[in-house]
This record gives sequence, structure tokens and C-alpha cells, in this order.
Amino acid sequence: MWRQVARDAFPGAGFRDPADGSALAEAERRLGGQLPTELEQLLLETEGIIGQTGVDTVWTVEQIVERNLHARSDSSFAQLYMPFDALLFFGDNGGGDRFAFVQTPRRPDVFVWEHESDSRRWAARDLRDYLGRSLAEGGDDWYQ
Repeated sequence: MWRQVARDAFPGAGFRDPADGSALAEAERRLGGQLPTELEQLLLETEGIIGQTGVDTVWTVEQIVERNLHARSDSSFAQLYMPFDALLFFGDNGGGDRFAFVQTPRRPDVFVWEHESDSRRWAARDLRDYLGRSLAEGGDDWYQ
């Protein structure tokens, strides 16, 4: 299903092999919480989606874990930005901005974190909407 959603938006979308359940369980353990259901389902179908110009529209499980842990624990990030604990990053625009689900409180919406201003704002109503918008537009500023 998720591959088709991505192909409908961008026929040239790239896909990776599916993640396995044990990798997702380990990711949840390391992150200290459950992944959003839609994201988990997507990762079980394809471990990440590559969009136009090679952008990691959806990261691999390892990228999700490492980039979230880094954002939450890096001391230089703590000096520059508001805390990231309520966000779960899962993709980027290729230019530094990242896309996330809000974990506290849980909601299906996707938000963008803009690295230059530390703003966090709504970008899409759910993962399907995010894929449709981000893959179809092809630019790194589709959410502007």
C-alpha cells in the first residue's frame, strides 16, 4: 500500500527492502516509545523512501533512531534549539529541515522543524498526505 501511495505521487520514488519486526522493536526500545502505527506499517513494507533528487523522504529505521537520539542529547543542539523530546523525526527535505510526528500528545499530523529558525509548524495531516505533498512537489521547500 505505501509503495503505491509513493508511486502515485512520484513514479520514480525509490524503495528499500522492508524492515523486520525485531528492528522496529529495538528502535522503540532505544527511543523509549512506540512508533506511530502508519510509520511502522510503512517501514515493514519499505525501510525508507527516496524522493526526487535523492532526498530521504522517509529515513531507514537506523536513521530514525540515531538522528532522534542525537537531536535529543547533543549539547550544542540544546544550546541552539528548544527540546526535541515531543517530536519523532522520520525524514528530511535534503536542505536541513526535518519532518516529525508529535509524540506528546500523539497525533497523526506531520510537522516540519526548520533548522535555521527552530520553528515547528504543521506540514501535512498524516503520513499519506506528507508523502503526496513531499514527493509530488520535488522541491526542498514544498511546505512553505
